[in-house]
Amino acid sequence: MDSKAAHTGEYRVVIVGSGFGGLNAAEKLASAPVTITVIDRKNYHTFQPLLYQVATAGLSPGEIASPIRSILSRHKNVEVLMAEVEGFNLERRVVQISGQGEHQEIPYDYLIVAAGATHAYFGHDEWAPLAPGLKTIEDALEIRRRVLLAFEVAERHAAAGEPEGPLNFVVVGAGPTGVELAGTLAEICRHALAQDFRSIDPRRTHIHLIEGGPRVLATYPEDLSRSALEQLQRLGVEVLTSTMVTMIEPGVISMGATKMNAAVILWAAGVAASPLGKKLGAPIDRAGRVLVTPDLSIPNHPEVFVIGDLAALKDASGKLLPGVAPVAILEGRYVGKLIRRETRQKAEAGDSTPRPPFHYYDKGSLATIGRSAAIAQFGRIHISGFMAWLAWLFIHIFFLIGFRNRLLVFIQWAWSYFTYERGARLITGSSTLPGWSEPAEHPTPSEEISAAAHK
Repeated sequence: MDSKAAHTGEYRVVIVGSGFGGLNAAEKLASAPVTITVIDRKNYHTFQPLLYQVATAGLSPGEIASPIRSILSRHKNVEVLMAEVEGFNLERRVVQISGQGEHQEIPYDYLIVAAGATHAYFGHDEWAPLAPGLKTIEDALEIRRRVLLAFEVAERHAAAGEPEGPLNFVVVGAGPTGVELAGTLAEICRHALAQDFRSIDPRRTHIHLIEGGPRVLATYPEDLSRSALEQLQRLGVEVLTSTMVTMIEPGVISMGATKMNAAVILWAAGVAASPLGKKLGAPIDRAGRVLVTPDLSIPNHPEVFVIGDLAALKDASGKLLPGVAPVAILEGRYVGKLIRRETRQKAEAGDSTPRPPFHYYDKGSLATIGRSAAIAQFGRIHISGFMAWLAWLFIHIFFLIGFRNRLLVFIQWAWSYFTYERGARLITGSSTLPGWSEPAEHPTPSEEISAAAHK
């Protein structure tokens, strides 16, 4: 497969990944005299902070995703390649990609790797099919399928005369993603689905949030963590802290000697950096993140930068920068500005000045818990409840890419707020769930229900 650069430029910049970091780097570089190639395995950018809304049927995938080509179409020096990055040859300065069984090498003068992160099961990858995580659109649709299907098969089971017990949903990990999922699932059970079934009562569903540490949202101050716990409990979520998951089997989760039956198990307990980090040959930490220098480049290769969730860099206080969108956005802008400055200086004087280190200025953190429930930290200002939720809502709408997406999400959220409706309750794909089997009586090809899914 031959490749031709869409446009010529004195310097070639290759960006791997079209998340927040990669896109912001591309936008910052678009006005520079460079040729930019953006490589991603998908043809769209996902607004990850709202993935949980797709997973809980509040939004459709198209409302939180935009085609990469559409986002960058106005920049004539940017080309987009949908391909899988297989590796790098840093000595020859090429990126090795593949697609449709073909292989290609993309040359670069500067390389920006923003490949993100994936789920971490702490050495138990066999749990992945039983407890999906939430990092991609595909993950969100799988979670939505399992959650909605659990109610459907429970209804069929009850309608056939089987004893009805409350469904158990278990979320492992009480970080922002776990808290969002647990709070929204509780809201769905008690409101959105409450009147839609005849043989079961979704309001009897138990939502369990399991956290290995001593408190939920442990990265937030203790007062906000306590507030989050209280808001979760008001929503009906049963929170277990200082509890380690030791085994996940179809329909069952174990915490030491304690076992719990579960219709759906969701994983939000940890992340691991993209395996592309290891392929750079640079030092990495235990989570696979690349240990970058203060200017976000890797040791001995100042032309190679790593940003976003894949980069490990400490702030002035010695704390590792969090893997959140604001960090990735600022890192992408910083690297884009740095490359733009260096290419201009080299063109004018043949040399460049020393690079300033990257500094992250934390403007605050927010975590949503459910309807009118959230926490926010803006420096010394701590906010909980409705006002924090409003701040979270408007900030996330503001950062959505594209006016159409902002408008659609605002309308959808307004409708959901006043009606409790969840407009994207579609079950697609397989009609089976792990741990659910045919009843001993009344066997039919379409029924997949088991007592293991009930408490």
